[in-house]
Amino acid sequence: MTYSPAELMTVNAARLLRDGDVVFVGVGLPNLACNLARRTHAPGLMLVYEAGVIGAQPARLPLSIGDPTLVSGAASVCSMYEIFAFYLQRGLIDVGFLGGAQIDRFGNVNATVIGPYNKPKVRLPGSGGSAEIAAWANRTYLITPHQARRFPARCDFVTGAGGLDGPGARKASGVRGAGPAAVVTDIGLLAPDADGELVLVALHPGRTIDEARANTGWPLRVADDLRTTEPPSADELRLLREELDPDGVYLKGSGG
Repeated sequence: MTYSPAELMTVNAARLLRDGDVVFVGVGLPNLACNLARRTHAPGLMLVYEAGVIGAQPARLPLSIGDPTLVSGAASVCSMYEIFAFYLQRGLIDVGFLGGAQIDRFGNVNATVIGPYNKPKVRLPGSGGSAEIAAWANRTYLITPHQARRFPARCDFVTGAGGLDGPGARKASGVRGAGPAAVVTDIGLLAPDADGELVLVALHPGRTIDEARANTGWPLRVADDLRTTEPPSADELRLLREELDPDGVYLKGSGG
């Protein structure tokens, strides 16, 4: 069965989630991953959206964090301030799902500028809530295509804190959350070692260590117990294509 890189990443991201997790999620592939997990192995997943929606059960694909479909069937609706102050910063969010233009050696995320901040080559959308999510969620998962330009040794700008400058830096900064637990790409999965440096822990079927290294901006190390992920199942693909994103809003044009 064929599947696209976007479908592959979404399925593998979904598999990282645990039943009962409280997940701070945005739109795009993280949203698809969370709703896929809830319809498969994690029916008790609690989805929290930045706009102030807790326990969202969207009847259709939400197109933004303020999409009205998020409110229908939700457990609670509050202000954006309350979501961040009373839930995220208090440690009530198990997982934050993030993407970014750059992810560096220690799992820091850049969604602000490419190039110098004062004279950037590209100005990106910016943080939104990602800086707070990266700092205060109990753990974070990152999802992005595996390309050299997206994986520099050091981000041009740190929008969301990972391990910052290396061993001990995150703890010394005072943020409470544990930081990145995994990075899902279309080549495999990366995870931090004891020093917070991202290493290759899994490859997707048909992908190679050489491909991963060629698309990473630092000397990528490989875990001793490197594994191969299971390909997306027929049921996972059916849910994505027929129920969660039937119009291909986020999966369109990805070769599915």
